[in-house]
Amino acid sequence: MSEVEGLKTYEVRTYGCQMNVHDSERLSGLLEGAGYVRAPEGADGDADVVVFNTCAVRENADNKLYGNLGRLAPMKTKRPGMQIAVGGCLAQKDRDTIVERAPWVDVVFGTHNIGKLPVLLERARIQEEAQIEIAESLEAFPSTLPTRRESAYAAWVSISVGCNNTCTFCIVPALRGKEKDRRTGDILAEIEALVAEGVSEITLLGQNVNAYGSDIGDREAFSKLLRACGKIEGLERVRFTSPHPRDFTDDVIAAMAETPNVMPQLHMPMQSGSDPILKAMRRSYRQERFLGIIEKVRAAMPDAAISTDIIVGFPGETEEDFEQTMHAVRQARFANAFTFQYSKRPGTPAADMEGQIPKEVVQERYMRLSALQEEISWDENKKQVGRTLEVMVAEGEGRKDGATHRLSGRAPDNRLVHFTKPDGEVRPGDVVTVEITYAAPHHLLAEGAPLSVRRTRSGDAWEKRTAAEAAKPAGVMLGLPGIGAPAPMAAASAPGCGCD
Repeated sequence: MSEVEGLKTYEVRTYGCQMNVHDSERLSGLLEGAGYVRAPEGADGDADVVVFNTCAVRENADNKLYGNLGRLAPMKTKRPGMQIAVGGCLAQKDRDTIVERAPWVDVVFGTHNIGKLPVLLERARIQEEAQIEIAESLEAFPSTLPTRRESAYAAWVSISVGCNNTCTFCIVPALRGKEKDRRTGDILAEIEALVAEGVSEITLLGQNVNAYGSDIGDREAFSKLLRACGKIEGLERVRFTSPHPRDFTDDVIAAMAETPNVMPQLHMPMQSGSDPILKAMRRSYRQERFLGIIEKVRAAMPDAAISTDIIVGFPGETEEDFEQTMHAVRQARFANAFTFQYSKRPGTPAADMEGQIPKEVVQERYMRLSALQEEISWDENKKQVGRTLEVMVAEGEGRKDGATHRLSGRAPDNRLVHFTKPDGEVRPGDVVTVEITYAAPHHLLAEGAPLSVRRTRSGDAWEKRTAAEAAKPAGVMLGLPGIGAPAPMAAASAPGCGCD
C-alpha cells in the first residue's frame, strides 16, 4: 500500500532539461502543500499520484511516455483511487491526444499552468473524468509557487521562462512561449531567502539565460544581476545555464571575471562549427564569432572550464561541414561536450528539410567527434594534476564511493572530484581542500588526505534536513536531498534542452 497512516503519496518522473527539473521541484512542493508525501524511493508507480513531467525534444519522446503509461495501466486497474497526471512540453504539444491514447490518465496540464495540478487532480476525482487544461500563456511565474527543493545546499533560481529564438531544430519556444523576464528584485529576494536557509550555491536558470533584460530593454541586465549576486553575503558559488552566443556580450565576461562568487565555468552551446549549417539552424552567429567569445572568456578567466552542446548530422551536413565542427572543437578545447545525433523533432522546420542524413553516416561522425572530445577532455583534466582545489562535497555523485572509501564533490569550475574520505565527519555542503593527483576524461582524483575541511552552514542545513526526514513516521520516505550543484546532465538531457 502506498498510503501510510492516512497520508497519500506521490511520485514525479522528470524528463528533459533543467527547466523541467526545476518545474518538478515546484510540482512536488504543490503536492506536499496539498497534503501528499513523497513515495519511497523505488516505488516505481506504487503511489497514489504519479506525475509525468515530459519533454518534447526527442523524436521518440511520445513513445517513451506511452510505454510508461501503459505499464501503469494494470496498477491503476487494481487500485481505483490511483491518479495519473501528465504535464510538461509533450503535454503542451499533444493535449487531447494523450487521453485518446491513454484513457486512464486523469489530468493533462501544460507548461504554463503547473500551479493548477492539485486543483485538477481534485476535480478529476470528484467528477470522475479526465481533466485537460492547457494554458496558452504563463499564468504565474514558477518561482511564486511552493517548492520541494532536491538539495539542501544548491538551488536552481529561475530568472526567465520562454525563448525568443527560432532555431529550426527546436520546438521549445512554441511550447514554452516568448521570453518573459522576472523582476530583478524578486530574483535577489529569492536568493537571499535561500541563503538564509543554508543554500550556498545557486544556478541562474533560463531557456536563454543571458538574454535576461530583453523585456525591459536593458542589454546589460544579466551582467548587473551577476554583480548583484556577488554582494549577497553567504552566497559562495553562482552558476548559470544556458546562455546563447548571440547575447554573450563583453559586459557579461567582465562581470564573471570580476565577481568572486561567479564560478569560472561556462556552458556555451555551439551546435555546429559550420557556417552554412549554423545558418540552416537559424543560429545568429558563425564559427569565428563563437571562437572569439571563447578566446575572450579565456583571456579574462584562464582557468575557466567551458562546455558545449553539439548536434551531429543536421540535415544537409556534408563531410566538409562536419570537419568544420571538428576544427572548432580542436580550437575551443572544451572541458566536455554534450553531443547529439540529430533526430527529427516533430513540429520543427528541420524535420521537413531536404538532405536528411542516413543514420549510419550520422553514427560514424558522432563516434569520431566523441573520440576527439574524449581526448581533449582528458588532456584538459590532466592540466589539473598538482593543483589545490576547494571542493564542495556532494551526495550521490560518486557511484563507487562506498567501495573506494571516497567522497565526491565539485570544484569551482564544476569538474567532478573524487577524494579520500577524511577521518572526521564531512557532510554534503561542506568544503574540503584537496590536491589533485590523477585525471580521467570525466573526473579528477585526490588520493591523499584532504588538506583541510571547512564545515559550512550548508552542511548544517543538510544535517538538519536529514534528521527531520529520519524522524518522519515509519514508512514515509521523502528521500535524501540530491546534493550537488545541479550537475551536468547526461547527453540525453543536456543543458537547455540542447537548443540554446
